Amino acid sequence: MAKSIIVFSTASSEEEAERIAGNLVENRIAACVNIITGVLSVYRWKGKVEKSGEVLLIIKTMENKFPLIKEKIKSLHSYDVPEIIALDIAGGAEGYLSWIAESTI
Repeated sequence: MAKSIIVFSTASSEEEAERIAGNLVENRIAACVNIITGVLSVYRWKGKVEKSGEVLLIIKTMENKFPLIKEKIKSLHSYDVPEIIALDIAGGAEGYLSWIAESTI
């Protein structure tokens, strides 16, 4: 069985985050996307330290779906370089992990 992963991304607005999340779940690329508002990001961009409000997406999916996740986020995102990072899920409730797999078939 493929491994379950969590993908993190940020969006410029709640509307953008909802558009990305809806597309990923509707197309069975992700089982679930949590949208967390009120995130303050501090980062270096083009030689300057910047600060901006963002919306965090926590995407639950399978490792074999990661290439599609990257493609979809890049196509739907307003940023030149959107955050798209994946972490393995080291463990979890078997029923929940099975649900992730079944939801992304």
